[in-house]
Amino acid sequence: MRIPHRLLLLLLAAALTATACSSAGAAEGAVLKLQDPGNAGPLAYAKKHGILEKRLAQVGARVEWGGSYASFTATIDAVRSGSVNVLQGAISPVLGYLSGAKDLKIFSVTDRVTDPAAPKTDGLVVHPDSPVKTVKDLAGRQVAVNKGGRGEYLLLLALEKEGVPVDQVKRVYLNPDQAAAAFATGKVDAWWAIVRAYPEVVAKGARVLVDSTALPDQDLSIHAARTELLDEHPEAVKVYLDVVRELTNEARTSPERFQNVFLQQGPTAVSGARLEVELAKARFAGLPRPALPADAGFVKDVAALFAKYGVLPATLDAGAVIHQARP
Repeated sequence: MRIPHRLLLLLLAAALTATACSSAGAAEGAVLKLQDPGNAGPLAYAKKHGILEKRLAQVGARVEWGGSYASFTATIDAVRSGSVNVLQGAISPVLGYLSGAKDLKIFSVTDRVTDPAAPKTDGLVVHPDSPVKTVKDLAGRQVAVNKGGRGEYLLLLALEKEGVPVDQVKRVYLNPDQAAAAFATGKVDAWWAIVRAYPEVVAKGARVLVDSTALPDQDLSIHAARTELLDEHPEAVKVYLDVVRELTNEARTSPERFQNVFLQQGPTAVSGARLEVELAKARFAGLPRPALPADAGFVKDVAALFAKYGVLPATLDAGAVIHQARP
């Protein structure tokens, strides 16, 4: 049967369109889905100046900036939903995610800063008039921590070091915002405050019982990503890490440019003594590096402590958590 000329042309056009769409889809690069970086730090600076967009475009990839989350643990929920596929935080909350899924791996770690001049970044705090004077005094009391995260890990380490039975201290699981309110209103006796919450609560007069520098802390800062992104688009992940390293290094010498990036006033802006603390933290910040097989040792130590006290099951393959970049 002879096909009419006009119909033949329509069929040919449809075929060419389908082929073009298929080729475009095949050529589409990675999409790095990141949480909103807030008002400070290397990623906030990168977002304001479009640095990641420009660098990722060179490898055919792009970035999508998403929402804000109260904690790393909350960000993990966004990973589950597919809203985030690259995130930064600490080893501890990644382990909680991996106890129920295998689609996330650590591709970068930041070695612990040991300079005694570096400002503290976390601490177990109580009210200035609290009768709790030492970690031993926490027996029978309530302490706010983020569940399966760095706060809970450090509290367990501190209790173990001081010989306080873990079951004698009630861990109250709250995100940072909830914990700040519970601590301020006296609903908990103590709080392991981390990241920006720590200098804020100390500035309000909280007394520090202990911080992580006094403990055998193995919970390194990390960057992690969904395995499909790491396996299918390693070049995009490398660009991301290169940018973060470069900007972190810039912030060590010019920290002022990396604070109050978008807003000079408002709840996310800092000034005075609080600004000085953040500037000092930036000056002493460690540089993230690609993860190595030996880093599985840190994962194993954190996982062992969580398994010992029933936070996580003792079934994690520490080596499988680490992603090694291709040569």
